[in-house]
Amino acid sequence: MTSAAAEQSPLTGIAMVTGGTSGIGLAFARGLAGRGLDLVLVARDAARLESTAADLQHEFGIAVETLTADLAQPDGVAVAVARLTRPESPVTVLVNNAGHGVHTPLISEDPSPHLQAIDLMVSGVLVLGGAAGRAMSERGSGLIINVASVAGLIPMGSYSAIKAWVNAYSEGLGIELSGTGVRVMTLLPGWVRTEFHERAAIRTNSIPSVLWLDADRLVSDCLADVDRGRTRSVPSRRFKALAWGARHAPRPLVNRATALIKKGRR
Repeated sequence: MTSAAAEQSPLTGIAMVTGGTSGIGLAFARGLAGRGLDLVLVARDAARLESTAADLQHEFGIAVETLTADLAQPDGVAVAVARLTRPESPVTVLVNNAGHGVHTPLISEDPSPHLQAIDLMVSGVLVLGGAAGRAMSERGSGLIINVASVAGLIPMGSYSAIKAWVNAYSEGLGIELSGTGVRVMTLLPGWVRTEFHERAAIRTNSIPSVLWLDADRLVSDCLADVDRGRTRSVPSRRFKALAWGARHAPRPLVNRATALIKKGRR
């Protein structure tokens, strides 16, 4: 970056990372700490939060706050909102990342896994993004990174539907905040090597190794796109090509390819 670009970079101050103890969230915590930002980590597991915070403080010499909160519950979201809107030690970067996979059929008699996922990855993202947008716009600066997904471009169950919402929501939030000094980045990862798929009980052996991404590299590329002033980040040339195909190929072809992928994951 040039010195002028560095002065304008929103990657300064304090970053809140939801789901910050594992996977993409932990990679964001490390990537932002490496740039000198202090952190607020939000997750459900208090012991893991404290361990992660201690490791990051030791490695990067930054300050780390922890918030134990279940962002699928209104009370947990309220805890994070209170920190986002606190005027002292303001949060300057929000990484709206918390989420999990959904492997329940759409026609299941028990819709609770879908509803819980909506609470976490739709309602939670909406409320936190709105709170951050209000607080940051009052200060005239800030950055919101919403972790969407390439999966939101294809019809693969409720997870894809949820991430399609995140894709659209994030772009809409960016338009609404235009001119306020607050920037919004939409990150569309593909398959990333994390605990995510194991937790969702999703088989991954049918996914070609060339399609897997490294979480640290994903975050590094996303932050580089922030530095370049971009509002959308799709990792790697191969996923850029896949995302383009998902958007522009005939829908019957996209649906057929999606069906083959789903079949290989059962």
